[in-house]
Amino acid sequence: MPAETEAHQRIYMAFPSSGYTLGDTEEEAEAARTTWANVARAVAAFTPVTMVVDPSAEVDARRHLGDTVDYAIHELDDAWMRDIGPTFVRDEEGTLSAIDWNFNGWGAQSWAAWGKDSKIAAAVAGLEGITRVQASITNEGGGIHVDGEGTMLATRSVQLDPGRNPNATEAGIEAEFARQLGVSKVIWLDRGLTRDNEEFGTRGHVDIVACFAAPGVVLYHDQQNPQHPDYLISQEVRQRLAESTDAQGRQLELIAVPAPSVLRDDEGWVDYSYINHLVTNGGVIACAFDDPNDQQAARILAEAYPGRQVLSVDARELFARGGGIHCITQQLPRD
Repeated sequence: MPAETEAHQRIYMAFPSSGYTLGDTEEEAEAARTTWANVARAVAAFTPVTMVVDPSAEVDARRHLGDTVDYAIHELDDAWMRDIGPTFVRDEEGTLSAIDWNFNGWGAQSWAAWGKDSKIAAAVAGLEGITRVQASITNEGGGIHVDGEGTMLATRSVQLDPGRNPNATEAGIEAEFARQLGVSKVIWLDRGLTRDNEEFGTRGHVDIVACFAAPGVVLYHDQQNPQHPDYLISQEVRQRLAESTDAQGRQLELIAVPAPSVLRDDEGWVDYSYINHLVTNGGVIACAFDDPNDQQAARILAEAYPGRQVLSVDARELFARGGGIHCITQQLPRD
């Protein structure tokens, strides 16, 4: 699997069309549509975007996006393309394939629907005319992050989740990641952020906790307020990363990215995170929260990804629905 910092030919997204993602009122639905569209426009400044759209949402999608994106009409349950779409990999000759992770609603959660979304990996592979490879485990794109040189970040709370991979072992999961992604070293974190481990979360995706900015360089979510339960999680993550080496034997350089200063919303502790950004070609599409730490985070990302322009998009409507900018995007590497 190439590093996310490599060149991209296209970014895939999915447009919100139903259920909790749209919410209970037309005002909430428009807030979701507007935020997804804002992200798509920001991405399109650097990389072409294909928006997968349920037939019922085509009018709304075109109303919000016009000719900014390409459209692919396909039935959807939800709109988290990082998780429902395939992970793209290259073989030794450089030929792309698409890994289908057997999406099952983040571990067959009671509130999730996935009958349609489970077919999106195959649909996207078909759009690109590339081979789909069925994984032997259940995973989502948000559950992994790689450096492109054999190292992966992952959480036990996701990969060893009985709702995804009953009776799985670390060794078995690592063997499948080696087979599908060319990974030779998995750095295991125990869990994700607090809210993401609650009822309506993913059970702990790594992509709001830590990510590779470059081989040997890891950005991590740094909750600095001891009142927030993620304060202890940030300490655990920092310690685990500090003790780790990558597949090449390098000690990791750690870059703390302070969490937003806001601690709670109407539903409880927030999991707002600047880690959940998209790097694509000349840009970094970053989450913003109308928070005093937004500018500091953007500066850190600009330094971590030199030569790329940081565009920040208000991501509060995304996080209110369970994710961020990285969660709704999936990169297709350049041939």
